Amino acid sequence: MEKLPIHTGETHGASQEPKWLAPQTRPRRAIFLRRLFIVFCFLAGYYMLIRPRPTLCISPACSPCDTPGCLAPGQHKDHSTALATQNNGHEQSERPGMNQLPITSESNEQTRIPLEVHIMSKCPDAQGCLHKLVLPAMEQISDKVDFRLSFIASVSRDTSDIQCMHGPAECIGDMLMLCAANLPFPPAANKSVLPSAYPRTPIIRSLGFANCLINDYTRIPDRGLVHQCALEHGIDFDALNQCASQQSDAPDDGQRGKTPLSGIALLRQNALHSERLDVHTSCTVRLDESIWCIHDGGHWKNCTQNGEGSKPQVLANEIKRLWEERN
Repeated sequence: MEKLPIHTGETHGASQEPKWLAPQTRPRRAIFLRRLFIVFCFLAGYYMLIRPRPTLCISPACSPCDTPGCLAPGQHKDHSTALATQNNGHEQSERPGMNQLPITSESNEQTRIPLEVHIMSKCPDAQGCLHKLVLPAMEQISDKVDFRLSFIASVSRDTSDIQCMHGPAECIGDMLMLCAANLPFPPAANKSVLPSAYPRTPIIRSLGFANCLINDYTRIPDRGLVHQCALEHGIDFDALNQCASQQSDAPDDGQRGKTPLSGIALLRQNALHSERLDVHTSCTVRLDESIWCIHDGGHWKNCTQNGEGSKPQVLANEIKRLWEERN
């Protein structure tokens, strides 16, 4: 990635006294102006420290810099600390709005409600499910759920083969989304330690990245699309590429501290998880370990609350109810 050019400038005539000063007042006014300049520099530096940080956009229509606070391509690596802060492993945004997920601080004793979405990365039902239900609900209750994005694929018990319904490209898309959620955060975190010892990508970033890809799912895994979505949501593209292209299929490697889990190992574990739950339809939404709603063939099926479960507000209200019961 090219570095932004750094321009230096010189102040010409800085040692010259202003010609408009009267001779008898020059020394006193010069001292006053120097002191005023020092005060100005101090205030400017203080402002740079406390000024509001940029925010991220998670809207399906979000693209670099088309909303206030979005960063242009190439800026996310140098400004990762200015984008957001962490609180107990979750990102806290300073200016929550309709196009981002508000994350608030919470104590370790609070019980989050399990919310899991099972998808296939190149499935149109995944796109409809995220846009019509999951993202609108998450804007209201992201701080109250233990969110997980899971994937559906066929895993061989005898070999290392994994088959995805929409072909190998879909398997790559699944791995990219799993890798994004599993990367160390911030990217500069020590990657040589056990994966359980470093904080993972905040959900506002990993879900935003997944939604960005699924929003244009026919192009998955086009490099340009992946690169753009990574920049847009502050994901380290090089680390993402390394995870997805790593050939190791040994799930124990990450636990033993050899290397972080590879994309193929993450997908294998994830697909077996969906299989154990007997989930085979993209998109299946599970709330509190039970099926909440299914989006299949462009239609909602088996939704709770007498079919009203497909409405974001109904899902959000149920999560709020469960949250109040357990906290």
